[in-house]
Amino acid sequence: MSKRPTLADFKKEALQDSKFKAAYDLLESEFALLDKFIKARKKARCSQVELAERLDLQQPAIARLERGGYTTTTVGKLAKVADALGYKLKVTLSPKKQAAPKIKSKKV
Repeated sequence: MSKRPTLADFKKEALQDSKFKAAYDLLESEFALLDKFIKARKKARCSQVELAERLDLQQPAIARLERGGYTTTTVGKLAKVADALGYKLKVTLSPKKQAAPKIKSKKV
């Protein structure tokens, strides 16, 4: 009987597939943001319930946020969550490793 692979083993194997890796790389910044929100909440020694109470929300809303359910959330709402944890939200743009294709302009 073979043992189940760990998440790390699965990830390592899955990232060998170029299509999977491309999709994973597109989500890298989302994963990083989720990780920062979770770490900030834990550093503040705040449970999901406590954070929800600070924001006048229900705990499932915080759980959804931490699972990646913030994609339809406004930057303003994310800033309020950060503020409730004692942080400020800072949005930046960074150049990709590979340059974006040039857009041809049409003459009018």
